[in-house]
Amino acid sequence: MKNSGNKVFIYDTTLRDGAQGEGVSFSGTGKISLALRLDQFGVDYIEGGYAGSNKKDMDFFRDIKKEPLSHSKIVAFGATRRARTKIKDDPMVLSLVDADTSVVTVVGKAWALHVAEVLRTTAAENQAMIADTIGYLKDRKKEVFFDAEHFFDGYKNDPEFAMAALTSAVRAGVNGLVLCDTNGGCLPDEIFKITSEVVKSYPVAVGIHVHNDSGLAVASSLEAVRAGATHVQGTINGFGERCGNANLCSIVPTLQLKMGRKCVEEKKLKGLREVSLFVDDLVNIRHDFRAPYVGQSAFVHKAGPHVNAVQKNPRTFEHVKPESVGNERRILVSELSGSSSVLLKAIELGVGREKSANGAREILSALKNLESKGYAFEAADASFRMLVQKVLKEHKSFFALEGFRVIVEKRGKNEPCLSEATIKVRVNNEVEQTAAEGDGPVNALDTALRKALVRFYPEIAKVFLTDFSVRILDPEEATAAKTRVLIESSDGEDTWGTVGVSGNIIEASWEALVDSVEYKLFREEEKRRKGIKGKKNRKRKS
Repeated sequence: MKNSGNKVFIYDTTLRDGAQGEGVSFSGTGKISLALRLDQFGVDYIEGGYAGSNKKDMDFFRDIKKEPLSHSKIVAFGATRRARTKIKDDPMVLSLVDADTSVVTVVGKAWALHVAEVLRTTAAENQAMIADTIGYLKDRKKEVFFDAEHFFDGYKNDPEFAMAALTSAVRAGVNGLVLCDTNGGCLPDEIFKITSEVVKSYPVAVGIHVHNDSGLAVASSLEAVRAGATHVQGTINGFGERCGNANLCSIVPTLQLKMGRKCVEEKKLKGLREVSLFVDDLVNIRHDFRAPYVGQSAFVHKAGPHVNAVQKNPRTFEHVKPESVGNERRILVSELSGSSSVLLKAIELGVGREKSANGAREILSALKNLESKGYAFEAADASFRMLVQKVLKEHKSFFALEGFRVIVEKRGKNEPCLSEATIKVRVNNEVEQTAAEGDGPVNALDTALRKALVRFYPEIAKVFLTDFSVRILDPEEATAAKTRVLIESSDGEDTWGTVGVSGNIIEASWEALVDSVEYKLFREEEKRRKGIKGKKNRKRKS
C-alpha cells in the first residue's frame, strides 16, 4: 500500500464485519455481486470473509478469482496463531494461505485485559503470536495488515503494552497497522491524539477501524485521517456488530468533498447512493431515508423559507451538491409550505407552470384544507399530483366507481379469514363488474380493481403494491378514529406513493388505490404524448 499525495485507501469490510450485524446475511452469489459492485465503485480493498471459519467464505475466495476485477484487491481475514501453538498446527492460519489472496489482514490483541483474561497468556507470548503469524504470511509474499484489536482501550490502559503489539508487527514486516476502537467507546479527540502518536512512532502506513457504539465512528475515523492515517476501514451503510461499523457512505464523501482527500474517482463518487441502495436490497433491509448523503431525505426541503432560499441559491441549505453523491433535491409539501414550495413541487412532478402563481395559491389552500383533515403528502407525491391536476382543472378521470363490496369471512375457530372484494366500474360508458380474493380486504380490493381495469388499460397488470402502512390519527376516539393509509406502488421501474383518509380503513385504502392507479395511467398517457410529439419533430427535421 504505497501512498502518494493526499490519497486515503478505502478498505471495505461489509462482507465480513458487516455480515456480523443483526439481520444481515449474504448469500454466496450475493457476496460476489457486492464485491463486483464495490470494485466498480473504486474501493481499494475488499475484505471477503474470515478464512477457515465457514465454507461460504472459502467458496467466495475461490469464486472471486474467476471475476475480472478492475481496481480492488480481495483480502482474507484471520487471527494470529493460537497461544502456545505452532503455525503448522493452527488450521485457521493455514486457511489464510489456502484462501490464496494477495492481501491478508491479521487481527491480534493490543489490550492487556484481553491477553490476560481472554487469551490467558503472557505479554511475551502475545507478541510472539503476532510476529510469528505476520512473518509466516510475509514469507509467502502476502501484503499484510495488522488489525490491533481494542488498541485505543489498550493504549489508555497501558500505552507500553499496546505499542509493543504494534512493534512486534512492524518488526515482522507488516505493511500497515490498523488501529481498532473495537468497543466503539472512544471520543474523537482521543482517537486523534493516540493515532498521532502511532503515526510519529512507526515508518509504516497507519489505518483506522472504528465501531459505532457511541455514534462517533465516522467522526473518529475522520479524526484519525486528520492525525495521519491513510487507510480507513468501514462498511457500506454502517452495517456491523452491535451498533455497526464506521459508515463508508459518510466517510468517503466527507473525506473527498470536504477534506480534499482522494478516495475514489469523482465520476464514481456519483454512484455512492446507488451502491448504498444496492447493499440494502441485497440483504433485504429497508433503506434509512435519513442517512447522510445517500438517504432519500438527505436533500429534502419542506419549510417554505428553506425552499425559497434553495430556489435562489442551493448552497443556502445544502452542504454539498446532491448529484455529487448520486442523490437529488426533493421538495416536500405540507401545511408548512409556501406558494413557492407548492409551485416548485408541481413543476417537479410535471404539472403547473412557472407563471401559475394564482394556481399555486389555490393548490396551497386545498393542500392545507386536506391536511387539516389528516392527509399527509410528504410520502405521497402521486396523490399530490392528482390534487394539483384537480385544482388546476386538468384532471382526467380514467374510470368511475359504481360501487364495491368487501367481505371478510371466518368459517371456524381454527380456519383462516377469507377476504373477497366485488367491484363495479364504468369506463367510457362500459360497465365492468368483477370479484377477486386476497390475503386481506385491501389486497382483495386492489386485485379486483386491477382485474376490472386491465381489459381497458393493460399496463395496469404491471402495477403492484410494495408497501402499505396505516396510522390512527386520533387514537382517543378508539375504534371511531380516523385512519390514514399510505400506499407505495411500483411497476418495476418507478415507485410512487399515495394517501387516503377516512373513518373507514377500507375507504381510506380505496382512495389511495385509486390515486395509485390513476397516477400510473397518467404517466403512460404522458409517455405516449411525448412519443407522438417526438415522432412529429423527427419528421419535420427530415
